[in-house]
Amino acid sequence: MSEGHDDHGHGKQGFVSTYLFSFDHKMIGKQYLTLAMMMALVGGILAMLIRLQLGWPGTLWPSLETFFPTGMASGVMTPEFYVMLFTMHGTIMVFFVLSLAPVSGFGNFLIPLQIGARDMAFPFLNMLSFWTVLPGAIIILISFLVEGGAAASGWTAYPPLSAIRSAIPGSGAGQTLWIVGMVFFIASFTMGGLNFVVTILNLRTKGMKMMRLPLTTWAQFVVGVLGLLSFPALAAGAILLLFDRGLGTSFFLPAGIYIGDQLFAHEGGTPLLWQHLFWFLGHPEVYIIMLPAMGFASDIIATFSRRPIFGYRSMVYAIIAIGILSFLVWGHHMFVSGMSPFLGSVFVMTTLAIAIPSAVKTFNWLSTLWKAKIRFTTPMLFALGIVSLFVTGGLTGLFLGTNATDIQLHDTYFVVAHFHFIMAGAGLFGALAAVYYWFPKMFGRFMNEGLGKIHFWLTFLAYYGTFFPMHYLGIAGMMRRIYDPNTYDYLKPLQPVNTFITVSAFILGAAQLIFVANYFWSMAKGRKCAESNPWESNGLEWSAPSPPGHGNWEGEIPEVHRWPYDYNNPDEDREFTPQWQPARVKARG
Repeated sequence: MSEGHDDHGHGKQGFVSTYLFSFDHKMIGKQYLTLAMMMALVGGILAMLIRLQLGWPGTLWPSLETFFPTGMASGVMTPEFYVMLFTMHGTIMVFFVLSLAPVSGFGNFLIPLQIGARDMAFPFLNMLSFWTVLPGAIIILISFLVEGGAAASGWTAYPPLSAIRSAIPGSGAGQTLWIVGMVFFIASFTMGGLNFVVTILNLRTKGMKMMRLPLTTWAQFVVGVLGLLSFPALAAGAILLLFDRGLGTSFFLPAGIYIGDQLFAHEGGTPLLWQHLFWFLGHPEVYIIMLPAMGFASDIIATFSRRPIFGYRSMVYAIIAIGILSFLVWGHHMFVSGMSPFLGSVFVMTTLAIAIPSAVKTFNWLSTLWKAKIRFTTPMLFALGIVSLFVTGGLTGLFLGTNATDIQLHDTYFVVAHFHFIMAGAGLFGALAAVYYWFPKMFGRFMNEGLGKIHFWLTFLAYYGTFFPMHYLGIAGMMRRIYDPNTYDYLKPLQPVNTFITVSAFILGAAQLIFVANYFWSMAKGRKCAESNPWESNGLEWSAPSPPGHGNWEGEIPEVHRWPYDYNNPDEDREFTPQWQPARVKARG
């Protein structure tokens, strides 16, 4: 095992090479995090507008016409604008926030530090991956400004809305830019995944065996593999979709499509092909977002409970099992597509099988916490929040993974509630937990603990207030993506629930402003971190200075002598024993 590159002692870097076109994995990780935060701001504003419409449908909001003269014409949100809002909210949050922050952001920052490498295996490719996703994000944002507005076919981009340019206003230039932006994202994510896998396999320091890796790094390793295997399917689908839109092909379009009185001359294709390609990526994408959060939770829970993580090997095998099974479950998103009942039963079994490794992880977290002397720091609170959201979302997933109940709940708000707990919630809380935990290593300062706890409790309570009642809405039959629930008499009694959800969502959004203020204020004015290991943690990254310089360690890279969860070892004097501390040689009696 060798180092990533041995030129870490080069001369002083200029502004451009340090902050813009940096090869340093830490700076690239921060660039990803900054981009994700900016995109989260956009995605969050879109979410607030969605909830504004659902909380008070048909209400006049004249002041918003100034900002959205077309979408809020005369102060009322138009249906076309609403459709665009949830499409772009989903796209931005899933791909440009929840994928970039925990994976590209913290993966880049942590992997070399946790395995004992100077940098990623391919620093130039690493830099290139960021400067590939950035144009993708800009293209996605520009799509709001083109004629007809941004894409409006849902974040799943189902044909024919996404394939016929004149289907709806957002099917024109906005949908084309959506596809181009996603191609940039896929290219970037593929480069990043390749870098992750090669780095972890080849650049580990002496003594860092695979079974001594922190669970965060194990999660990033499996995520890298998932990305390499699943994103090409979506890339192929996106290219074929462009052909259907511009070259007259019919990969996703059957014969007999009318829009208005116009018959389109397509034949031979099927929208189901797109669904297969999309969900072959779509379900692994769920775990691409969740696995890093699980890794963060494991590292943080062990640190602040001062206990070895329970069942380390079973946790590793569970991560691998979840990764493998994620490729075998995409069909459960298509139970209502006319799928053979026998094939549907196969997907039910593979989907429910994921509950086994998921239950293993939950059991091991709870066993680690059992009778522990827990330090309720802000990162620990968010880590416990991950466990709570994961359990809540996992239990509701049983209903959606079984075709008998999924067919009843399909495309209702029950689905919205489920994936906001299991994927979005775990991903969001994971990213926030990681920021609070590794902030001293990133910037050499602490975030404000008081503001952090206020941020956690407002976020946690408002998150449940926003998404838990959606289960009830879904069971009551409220459709997802509905513009005005009061259109249907049977949904009118649910309006107070929708209003309550909207108020909770506004509190949730406002709570994030506390985090943003705390983040940027602490970068400049936060309490300085005087030591390299302020949390008394065992991971190898805590042996590097806070913040680490170029090359991460000034001298030789420390050798690893043990696993990263050696807390309260009876053979040691302290309650924590870092990975780089040699085993004590006992005197012979």
